[in-house]
Amino acid sequence: MFDKILIANRGEIACRIARTARRMGIATVAVYSEADANAMHVKACDEAYLIGPAPAVDSYLQADKILEVAKKSGAQAVHPGYGFMSENASFSKACKDAGIVFIGPPESAIISMGSKSEAKIVMTEAGVPLVPGYHGDDQSLETLKKESDGVGFPQLIKATAGGGGKGMRVVTSSDEFEAALTSCKRESKASFGDDKVLIERYLTAPRHVELQIFADTHGNAVHVFERDCSIQRRHQKVIEEAPAPGMTEELRAAMGKAAIDSAKAINYVGAGTVEFLLDTDGSFFFMEMNTRLQVEHPISEMISGQDLVEWQFLVASGEPLPLTQAELKINGHAFEARIYAESPENDFLPATGTLEYLKTPDANAHIRVDTGVQQGDEVSVYYDPMIAKLIVWDKDRDSALRQMKSALLDYQILGLSTNLEFLSKLFSAPAFAKADLDTGFIEKNEADLFNDKDAKKNSPPSEVMALTCLYELLQTKAKAKVVQSATADPFSPWGIGDGWQLNQDNFNSVDLEFNGNPSRIIAHYRGQGYELELNADQDQGGQHVMISGTMQNDNLLTAEIDGRKLSAVFVKKNQQISILFEGRVWIITVHDPRMDAMENEGQAGGLVAPMPGAVVAVEVKVGDEVKEGDSLVVVEAMKMEHSILAPKDGTVKEIYFGVGDQVEDGDELLSLDDKAAD
Repeated sequence: MFDKILIANRGEIACRIARTARRMGIATVAVYSEADANAMHVKACDEAYLIGPAPAVDSYLQADKILEVAKKSGAQAVHPGYGFMSENASFSKACKDAGIVFIGPPESAIISMGSKSEAKIVMTEAGVPLVPGYHGDDQSLETLKKESDGVGFPQLIKATAGGGGKGMRVVTSSDEFEAALTSCKRESKASFGDDKVLIERYLTAPRHVELQIFADTHGNAVHVFERDCSIQRRHQKVIEEAPAPGMTEELRAAMGKAAIDSAKAINYVGAGTVEFLLDTDGSFFFMEMNTRLQVEHPISEMISGQDLVEWQFLVASGEPLPLTQAELKINGHAFEARIYAESPENDFLPATGTLEYLKTPDANAHIRVDTGVQQGDEVSVYYDPMIAKLIVWDKDRDSALRQMKSALLDYQILGLSTNLEFLSKLFSAPAFAKADLDTGFIEKNEADLFNDKDAKKNSPPSEVMALTCLYELLQTKAKAKVVQSATADPFSPWGIGDGWQLNQDNFNSVDLEFNGNPSRIIAHYRGQGYELELNADQDQGGQHVMISGTMQNDNLLTAEIDGRKLSAVFVKKNQQISILFEGRVWIITVHDPRMDAMENEGQAGGLVAPMPGAVVAVEVKVGDEVKEGDSLVVVEAMKMEHSILAPKDGTVKEIYFGVGDQVEDGDELLSLDDKAAD
């Protein structure tokens, strides 16, 4: 067994690998970029070395620097985690050439499975079923168009390299093909350095079921059962569960055999995942093989009772697999929810920002949190926006589902947009409870999952407004007490922090604003609490409530409204208050009349960048006439392309950025005249 390993990764997976290594008495070495100097994975390891600037291409993808650190630190092996160098055959070979063990499959297996087109050729020879499609080397537009017409529609254009939903486009008609191909190739080139694609028939309602496989150097191979990963957005997994609902022993055996046959066909060693599309009639088709540990491996661990990272260490050090297939047993049911910094109501655009407040559920036998961030950390544009993985286990699917719904309510984040509320809706959807799953689940259940999308734009519940008002009053009172403590006469009424006013009833007015809608609240001081008049600026008069409460810490407010006990979490930045109440986040502005003069500056009417990133295409020029819905500019962020579409017919007036330029969230990209030129 190894004495010391280097973890060539960051975030939650680096922390997770370090945890098992520590339990096994293996020393760990971390590498980090300038942006990650204070990251959790750096603190989780015994040693840490800076390897470059924030962009991954200058740090975590620098094979030479990683190997230099491995040699300098005396690491005997490198664990690549997932992403970054984990499926890089050249890196695997470089480790071997340097006399360092690569904790993963041999170079030949990575090469075979790294190209989706080559993988399908290998699987055909191994007798593994495939979806009809084109996987050839001829990548000319003429050939691809001809093959596309032959495959039929709908179809999927997919990059042969990489994964993670990048470089994939669904095409529903021949007219869409060329534009989709261009975008797919460009995204693939940017993400993987290779723009080769394949074309496959797109199954309309398949399930995404994958098998966790393991093989050693002694000729043994097993599968650690299946995972259902059908719940996806942007072709990326959001929820995974194990075992797959409705899986029969016969189907499990058939898919397990196909998965192991896939591994043996390429002399595989280590942890891998064979992904299949499972059709409604029970037929299944090979999709791809990931030659690494998957993001979702914890649910396989939960139902099998095995530590798969420990298995990786054992196999990489030359030991046989710890268990045979017959010795592996399924126990209970597990779910994993990927918690992302993103905006589900805005087409799941990745978000950036600071984790101003972070509270996770308490870990126990039923709940596990794999994370690589802590309160105060920044989710930047440089890396994947996944914040954490919430994993739950229980004796059966229904019990595990209850565990997950409860745990999600205990997961609290403020400071940036997340998918927590969306995840709660997913797990609460009637179709999900019935295990009515396929890869189009989110689109098919859009009405349930986004049912309050418009309602949320109107006005928060009265409790939210009352709690926000109380929070602001308590903040003001706390500041007044600081002033009072500093005054020369502590008994002066001018230093009292309770809202006292000369010859006036004790009251304050608090002006709040939500989505541009102002709301005035009059707060009358009543003993230890307040009588609030909500919406006091409305002609018909406002609602009256009695409220009292205290701040338990800088963020947590406990209160009582008309006899009902409530709590909420707050974060305030400048005049903006984020409030987390009953699993939902509301953003409310405290209106300060003194700031009015600053409000109207810079209100440009042009088209803006939805997030920080780089311009990869400008598809119009000044003077061009455009129609509503036309693609104008393409911004790439976090390895995903986002097209900026024309909101109306018009003429391009000015373009402010070119290809290769970096843009920030809200930067105006171009402007349109309202009417087309004559």
